[in-house]
Amino acid sequence: MADAATEAADLLLAARRDPGKKLTDLPVGLKPADRAAAYAIQRRIAATFRAIGGWKVSPFIDGGPPLCGALPASGIVASPAKLSAKTHALRGIEAEIAVRIGRDLPPRATPYRRDDIITAIAAMHPAIEVLESRFIEPNGLDVPSALADTQAHGGFVYGAPVAAWQGIDLARESVEQFFDGAVAASRTGHPAGDLVAQLVWLANEGSTWAGGLKAGQFVTCGSWTGAQRVGPAASVRVKFSTVGEVLLSFTA
Repeated sequence: MADAATEAADLLLAARRDPGKKLTDLPVGLKPADRAAAYAIQRRIAATFRAIGGWKVSPFIDGGPPLCGALPASGIVASPAKLSAKTHALRGIEAEIAVRIGRDLPPRATPYRRDDIITAIAAMHPAIEVLESRFIEPNGLDVPSALADTQAHGGFVYGAPVAAWQGIDLARESVEQFFDGAVAASRTGHPAGDLVAQLVWLANEGSTWAGGLKAGQFVTCGSWTGAQRVGPAASVRVKFSTVGEVLLSFTA
């Protein structure tokens, strides 16, 4: 008989395959009670990916560790990108800055330090995380249930690399998010304050179950603009002052 984590993962996987099977909530008895239970569900879902192409990692939360999740390689595409509104019904948009890992960072007995992480980063990229939940309405979900669904991850679009990323002051970096040519959101300053610290935690803790971070993987480090939703024929442009821009459009 399947355990609760496997049963919950099966329901979320069914909703990934068929939008008609989206959930209002996980059934009583299958809802994860805490982060550990949520990650157990996440990992069963990630086991169905043909490859892990990247990770998402949040800022540190209330003095505790970030939240993270593995991203399927199949959902990672280069800008300019086009996605179907039929398969992306939620169409949540988050402007983000991501890095690409240049060498493997496998689990090890000695924790990785900041310098280890900095030298492992090949480039910085402007990015859009596309939100697409397996729940009918993700707003209002309890944190463990949302985490089990990788916080509504539905796709990742990346822009051109910036190899000289260490010269960028993320505290002064600004972003504008445009929907159909109009500014929908803007911000100055990285939301987490310390992107490298997020990566140190991910390398030492969050990614170890999957063999650590791998060369070529992206890590996207939190929304600069918050989640906003767009229409089925929307065009999206995210422009950072130094890191560059990324383009996405939806087709009906």
